[in-house]
This record gives sequence, C-alpha cells and structure tokens, in this order.
Amino acid sequence: MSPRRARTAAVLAAAAALLGAGPTALDAQVALPEAPPAVETGEAEPRVPVLLVPGWSDGLAQLEPLRSRFLEAGWDSAAVATLEFRDPVGSNREHAREIAIAAAELRAATGAWRIDVVAHSMGGLALRYHLRRRDAPAGAVRRVVFLATPHFGTWSSLVAWGDGAREMYPGSDFLMTLMDGRPVPHGIEALTVRTPLDLHILPPESAAIPGVRDVEVCCPTHAGLLDDDGVFAVVETFLTRPLAENAPPPA
Repeated sequence: MSPRRARTAAVLAAAAALLGAGPTALDAQVALPEAPPAVETGEAEPRVPVLLVPGWSDGLAQLEPLRSRFLEAGWDSAAVATLEFRDPVGSNREHAREIAIAAAELRAATGAWRIDVVAHSMGGLALRYHLRRRDAPAGAVRRVVFLATPHFGTWSSLVAWGDGAREMYPGSDFLMTLMDGRPVPHGIEALTVRTPLDLHILPPESAAIPGVRDVEVCCPTHAGLLDDDGVFAVVETFLTRPLAENAPPPA
C-alpha cells in the first residue's frame, strides 16, 4: 500500500461517519483511456466510471492529482476521465455542452450505463446546467460531487474575467436559472464538499446547497481540495457506498 493510500485509509472511517450524518461536437480536450476496463472471473465488478471536471481557468494539470488518487484507490485507468474546456474561463453554458460530450465518450469507452461526476469550483455550475438540459440522457449520471462550487455565486468573480466569471457574480441571470427548480434532477445523488480555508468562494456558505448533503473538511485551500487525504476519503466513501445508504436527506 502506498503512503498516500495509507493516509487515505486512516481517515476513511471518519469520512464514512460524516456521510452517514444527516449535435455538434466541440473541441474539448478529454483525457480518455484507449480501452474499457476488463472484468476478470471471480473479481468484483469495476467501480463506476468517473468524469473529473475542472474549475475556472483550470485544466488537465490541476485534475491530475485527483485522478491519481482514484487510480490508487482501485479505479481502473480506463474508468477515470479528465476534461479540459476549450475556453477555461468561458460560459458555463458552453462548458455544459462539453461535459455532455465527455460524459458520452466515457460511457462509450467503458460500456458503462451510468457514470459519476466530480466537479471542482465553477465546473460544478456547468455540471448542474448540463444535468438540467432537456437533451441530457436520463439516468446517465448516478452521483455527483461538487468541490467548492459557488452555487450562489462568489464575490471573487469581481477580480476574474471571461463569461464564466460574470456568470459567477451573485445574482447573475445564469445563477437565477440554476436556482429555478431542484439543485440536481431527481434520481441523482449529490454531495457538496467545502473547506473553511477557501478564499475563492465568498461567502463560504455559497458552496453548500439546501437539501444536499454537505461536508466541510479542514483545512485544505480551494485548489488543495483536489489533492487532500480527507477530501478524497469523503469522495471515495460517497461514490462507493451502497445506493440505499447514500440516499440524500430531505430538503
């Protein structure tokens, strides 16, 4: 067992306790494997494929530490895909289309019926917009994790740029659209994870959504959420626990 995996295992029990409480293709760059995972006789079925979505101005490099943790935790390399947006600071509406393409490619590459999605920061807003699109395949996404996503906007967007920054401004038309209806469609399990040491999500409560299970992990930075033992333990526990145990709390 690697040192990193050992550290993750040490906090896994605490994570479990926390969770128990309460048609045009765009040129998005998607890091995908060449072949789907194989199932060997007598072995457990492979874990549900995971798509990793970056935040504002980020890309493949920022997601690589998180991808490495999934591989060390037992996910097949064919079952973990990372996405890089064509315009990292662009509109979440366009990013949602790129997520749709990446999700379809991951399902096709693995042969999986459903996938999970872990989105960091602004990427979670694009994910939510994708999930509410009428052309989103029903039942294609099983569980979603939002890592420090500014669901109600963030004042730090005032010093950012691009359409994405404008959409993160508190009270923007884009955010008002997301607030109309359920946070995620019925049948999709959701989790928000945040840190008290986050200087990007202001106010910090914006990273939580009423009615969605929320876990605060002390104390990585905003970017550090992608490579933190405690955070990954929470994410892994959420994605691997039986469906009945993962039922979200009532709104």
